Amino acid sequence: MYLQFGKNFEDTHSYKTMLFNSIPFLFFFPFVVLVYFLIPKNWRWVWLLAASYYFYMCWNPLYAFILLGSTVITYVGGLLMSRADNAFSKKVILGITAVLSIALLVFFKYGSFIVDNVVPFFNILHIRIIKPEFDLLLPVGISFYTFRSISYLMDVYRGDVEAEKSFGRVALYVSFFLQLAAGPIERAKNMLPQIHNPQPFEYERVKNGLLLMLWGLFQKLVIADRCAILVNHVFADYEAYRGFQILTAILFFAVQIYCDFAGYSDMAIGASMVLGFSPKQNFNKPYFATSIQDFWRRWHISLSSWFRDYLYIPLGGNRKGQVRKYLNVLIVFLVSGLWHGAAWNYIIWGALHGIYQIIGALTLPFREKAHSFLKINTETFSFRLYQQLVTFCLVCIAWVFFRAPTASDGVNILWNMVREWNPWIFTDNSLFNLGLEAKNFRVAIFSIAVLFIVDLFRNDDKMRLRSLLSQQGIIFRWFVYFAALFFIIIFGIYGPAYDASSFIYAGF
Repeated sequence: MYLQFGKNFEDTHSYKTMLFNSIPFLFFFPFVVLVYFLIPKNWRWVWLLAASYYFYMCWNPLYAFILLGSTVITYVGGLLMSRADNAFSKKVILGITAVLSIALLVFFKYGSFIVDNVVPFFNILHIRIIKPEFDLLLPVGISFYTFRSISYLMDVYRGDVEAEKSFGRVALYVSFFLQLAAGPIERAKNMLPQIHNPQPFEYERVKNGLLLMLWGLFQKLVIADRCAILVNHVFADYEAYRGFQILTAILFFAVQIYCDFAGYSDMAIGASMVLGFSPKQNFNKPYFATSIQDFWRRWHISLSSWFRDYLYIPLGGNRKGQVRKYLNVLIVFLVSGLWHGAAWNYIIWGALHGIYQIIGALTLPFREKAHSFLKINTETFSFRLYQQLVTFCLVCIAWVFFRAPTASDGVNILWNMVREWNPWIFTDNSLFNLGLEAKNFRVAIFSIAVLFIVDLFRNDDKMRLRSLLSQQGIIFRWFVYFAALFFIIIFGIYGPAYDASSFIYAGF
């Protein structure tokens, strides 16, 4: 028996991208801001919608049709639910529109993965399938705007927000260019009122937004892209490395992915502040977490809260007994892993975080009894530091599978790390043979130290960098601003031939 798939269309053109750390964005964003504050308030959402679609079409104009299709489904679904006269009709409409939204995501993101895993099954049944060639490029940000659409539909269904009557404003909510490629995943109840009520130009808000964008650029260009050189070098040929060489690459990847994504989020939030919007915080010192559960309250907050509100709670949350609670946790993290990428290594990454939480919950009573029996004061700094180190180690183990090309590569990388004890690499200069020469390695360490200090005082208003700067004289403040800017320009990593390096999460 033969089944054959038709070949999908092939993207044969390359289009100029509009990354936050690119030269085109350096001209595009100020122009958008200038026009935004010059035109009447009633027309500002129209301008932002046009800017958002132009921004998205810089990747590939064809993908604007996919974004538009997702928006139509979202808008029509919200209107139909608002006019439905009974709960059953609303539930049917929600189901249909949610399935349609997810179908777009599944087709573009998971089509090849599904085929790769279904073909062997049919082979067992002696059904020969001619495997199709999927030449579709993954539309930038499709995972993010699909989740924004589903959250809007769910909120309308629950009555948390009223269905928006204006198609254009729904389109802007789904496509807002500062959150389009990699979030944060904004909620309609926070975003739509801000679209309806644009804020006037305020110097302090704009200044704080620009400073946050500058900090995001520092994280991306100076830290993340520099760490990426070492990480890519080691992971591309991990069989040639052992012990602390592998460990160094893993630690650098933990820093890379944090600075890459947190840097993007800070730039997106800062740019939104310039335009008068107030997005929710997306990171809160995740590597200071004292447990895996605490880590997910701090890492990619908009996504973890989305899964809590729209998957974990609808599955029953913790309301249906302990066994069901643990099953729900595992399902959420398996889906989270799959959301990040259509590959088994991402699923394993998600599963590990789910298993960590389940084991943590199961062992909590025993650990509390042990602390009481041994008279361990759990409120001390040393105990908290111990919890943070254990949590960070568990997170790093999972990061290996996130970064490894395949699940089996992840296992081999961990094996290569533990199979040899070679601490002398820290004294014989061989550490500088991992892709980063001595100067760049030292710049990376210095920059990571700056990151650590800033994160340490992030929630302390008295010690926060922006608060401290605001108390200084104008000459000193502007000296610091320009010094930071020149440091980024001089020590930033700009990719091959000075091309802007893409953001990791823009691929999800």
